[in-house]
Amino acid sequence: MASATSGDHLVPLADWLTLYQGLLLVAGPCSVESRQQLLVTARQLAATGKVSLLRAGVWKPRSRPGQFEGRGTEALPWLQEIKKETGLPVAVEAARPSHAELCLQHGVDVIWLGARTTVNPFMVQEIANAIKGTGLPVMIKNPVCPDLRLWMGAIERIMLAGSQKIVAIHRGFQTHEKKIYRNIPLWDIPMALKNKMPQLPVICDPSHIAGDVQWIRELAEKSLAMKMNGLMIETHYRPEEALTDPLQQMTPAAYHDLVNRLSDNVATHADTPDRLENLRNQIDDCDCHLLELLACRLSLSKQAGKVKKQQGAEILQPRRKHDLFHDRQAKAKALGLCPTFVNDFMTLLHEESVSVQSEDAAKDKNP
Repeated sequence: MASATSGDHLVPLADWLTLYQGLLLVAGPCSVESRQQLLVTARQLAATGKVSLLRAGVWKPRSRPGQFEGRGTEALPWLQEIKKETGLPVAVEAARPSHAELCLQHGVDVIWLGARTTVNPFMVQEIANAIKGTGLPVMIKNPVCPDLRLWMGAIERIMLAGSQKIVAIHRGFQTHEKKIYRNIPLWDIPMALKNKMPQLPVICDPSHIAGDVQWIRELAEKSLAMKMNGLMIETHYRPEEALTDPLQQMTPAAYHDLVNRLSDNVATHADTPDRLENLRNQIDDCDCHLLELLACRLSLSKQAGKVKKQQGAEILQPRRKHDLFHDRQAKAKALGLCPTFVNDFMTLLHEESVSVQSEDAAKDKNP
């Protein structure tokens, strides 16, 4: 007999939501800014015929005060109006028990717990208590920190509240480091969740991982190639005017094009063995990390160049170069790396560092 937290009792997605080519597609604005913005965006999304669930940020928990935090309870009747007009079920983020209770009162179909909520077991439990026995469907984003146990714990608390309609959302993990994506994907964590809870649908939120629309397609393709069950995409009919996260929101037309392109490309990955695809994803993650480290390394070199100028030191310092190469070769040997490759790499890196410092010095001389 399955335990209450095994996930074996969960209702399959297709039994409670309309799927597009077997995928749960969630789309809508990051935050509700006005009735007009919500209506226009929702109508355009509904016209695509490729949306399972309309998402809308009614309450927006922000990292710092003084930023737009959504229209709050005022927006809930607008969602009722849109649901009646378009037929799309609606989803709202609930960050506290009162949010969940208001969603129940206004006929919201699904709530989701954001990364800032999932990280707090006390708040998750309070929300679970607020919806206990209602059967309200819940989507649960991973916590901001890369902690699988914390993510599973939030899912289990909602399961114990009696919900049989649960979806996990992978939205990446935050770090203070400068990086290509807004959040680091760490694909092994959602894959581990799928392994531990095979009946639990897991979808990807490439908008939050990317932080910029230019990366959304590649992240969406990767997640679907990893057999995730769908996507959550942030959309806005005028992204450049968005009050929250304008860079990561796309127009409904761009969303429609994205889904069409994904439909064409996902089949390409269908016959790729899971093991090979997982290895490729790990390689991609390593490459991204390498690029981020190179950017950090060259930034430090640039700072070192400024210090050299202040101290009247030469940019090219042979003794430092000798010691640096000797040290890196020793470390590379311990890691089993090819000495010739490491020497070539370090030569290129050193040349680029000198170039960065020289260009900076030239700019200072000729402002």
